[in-house]
Amino acid sequence: MKKIILFSILVSVCTVNGFSQKESKKTKLQSFHSRAIVSYNVENLFDTIDDKGVIDEEFLPEGKLKWNTERYKVKLDHLVEAITMNLPENPVLIGLIEIENRGVLNDLKKTGRLGKTNYEIAHKDSPDARGIDCGLLYDKSCFKLLKMESLTVSIDSIPDFKTRDILYVKGELQGGKILHLFVNHWPSRRGGEGSEIRRIQAAEVARKKVDEILKADPKANIVLMGDFNDHPDNVSIQDVLKAKAVSDSGADLLDLFEDDHKAGKGTHNFKGEWGVLDHFIVSKALYNGTNGIQLSSNDGKIVYEEKLLFTQKDGSKKPSTTYGGPNYYGGYSDHLPIQLILK
Repeated sequence: MKKIILFSILVSVCTVNGFSQKESKKTKLQSFHSRAIVSYNVENLFDTIDDKGVIDEEFLPEGKLKWNTERYKVKLDHLVEAITMNLPENPVLIGLIEIENRGVLNDLKKTGRLGKTNYEIAHKDSPDARGIDCGLLYDKSCFKLLKMESLTVSIDSIPDFKTRDILYVKGELQGGKILHLFVNHWPSRRGGEGSEIRRIQAAEVARKKVDEILKADPKANIVLMGDFNDHPDNVSIQDVLKAKAVSDSGADLLDLFEDDHKAGKGTHNFKGEWGVLDHFIVSKALYNGTNGIQLSSNDGKIVYEEKLLFTQKDGSKKPSTTYGGPNYYGGYSDHLPIQLILK
């Protein structure tokens, strides 16, 4: 009887927004030092199964793109290669954009060298018509999930508007250090200037949550990552989210790729022009290392590597994509991954 009572004391069950996990009180989180946060728009990571209620017909074996198990496995292998590129250890956190469902996250975390790390999944289905979601893989030996929330982006003047939710995750790292994460995939630029209102609304939703966090803890460690579909100098980033250059002493959010964009670099290439659409935006406290977590080089990195690029006839380069229209190229993604090293 004593043994049974002791076991019940040592093991507790915690539930986070419906996510249940057993957590031993004796389990200590391992070090996150020199481990990376990676964010990657993986360009349409669909499985080969018809998911009722979403528009996924192109990505079926009998669909226009002839998406099949072999191509799906190649895609998974390529994504793992890109996610871990130049990293001696697997990332502690991986923000993923353009994933179809929890199932593809489960397949990805078992693929290649990612299978050597005990990743758990943070994910919720979004209302996007194509079933496109954001997700997070986290190394449960280093990161304890405390809270997960979907932040809905809606526009009153467009009642039938549906887009990806912003995935918000709060977690704990070694030493009781708290980290707030936002995985974003803001509405696309399709439609030109008329689409801007949609990203402005996404920025307002994210900023509202950031303000709530900073009100409770002005020194909070915050990372916003993902595909914002806007550049550092666009209204949604500059004026609504209020993410500024790292040199701006008055800003509470800093865009780590603002200087890359000014220099003509980017994570995405549109009609021959590079631009930063994928961002790491961090709180000033995290950038300055004032609350227990520091950035290894005070900067993020765009993984601009030859293997992830396609050289065009004119010699210019762009990300090596899986498809170009209906044509299968077997590449990686139409975006480049980005990395941020913690210490």
